[in-house]
Amino acid sequence: MTAGASHALALLTSLLTKPGDTVLVDAPTYHLAFPILTDAGLVLESAPADEDGIDPSRISSKKAAFLYLVPTFANPTGRSLPLERRQALIEFADREGLIIIEDDTYRDLVYEGTAPPSLWEMAGGHNVIRIGSFAKTVAPGLRLGWISATPSLVERLTRLGYVHSGGGVNHTTAVTMAEFATSGAYDTHLTRLRDAYRTQRDALVSALRPHVEVESPAGGWFLWVPLPGDLLPAAERHGVSFVPGDRFYLPGEGGHDRIRLSFSLLPPAALTEAATRLIRLAPPRADR
Repeated sequence: MTAGASHALALLTSLLTKPGDTVLVDAPTYHLAFPILTDAGLVLESAPADEDGIDPSRISSKKAAFLYLVPTFANPTGRSLPLERRQALIEFADREGLIIIEDDTYRDLVYEGTAPPSLWEMAGGHNVIRIGSFAKTVAPGLRLGWISATPSLVERLTRLGYVHSGGGVNHTTAVTMAEFATSGAYDTHLTRLRDAYRTQRDALVSALRPHVEVESPAGGWFLWVPLPGDLLPAAERHGVSFVPGDRFYLPGEGGHDRIRLSFSLLPPAALTEAATRLIRLAPPRADR
């Protein structure tokens, strides 16, 4: 157990890397992972990707300490890496000896069908480390996450000074969550949560679709909308905010024509109103 997924990534980074090492990241990907990695003195490099996510056939064989990605209901796109690419990525990692850190935080937030199998599951844990968090499914303030890894790596993690000095992290919260899960209450909670998020997702998508092309994600929290990121100052003056798309790429690599919208916090009526305000401010697209 960890104090969230970010803590899990920081612990693994301290164990698996040294300053100057190269780490591969998806493009786009979770923007707050970048400072965790650069604070450790690592060199970040984007893995080749397209609309379907990372393309294993185009990854260089250059040695990297690990690859970090959110392959299921990704932040920021809401998309999931296709099954054939998951298999190809696992085979590439096995062939090249590349460690994959799979951030699986959004897996339980599925609204259509079922979530694809995790890389961890498909690889049988070989070369894949899975991290996650209850921040999105229960409450951010819990600060409770996890690392799934081989027994030998878990043992090395437990010997880290930060962990060993306290015998672990978040004892009371971890035991409480264990009871919440084994009692069946967590599954009941997830059913209600999925219904609420599905309704909020549909409200935001419906409000945007007459004006912009936007995918309705099968899970997660986010829409990846084709609007310019320089819209932010004007939007905030009108009570609407978002994270500009370029934050999810390494500097200068893209995202200026995209914004990330989250439907997790506000009720449907407020999401519809926010979308209406945003569209009023957006410049007309040349192809419309």
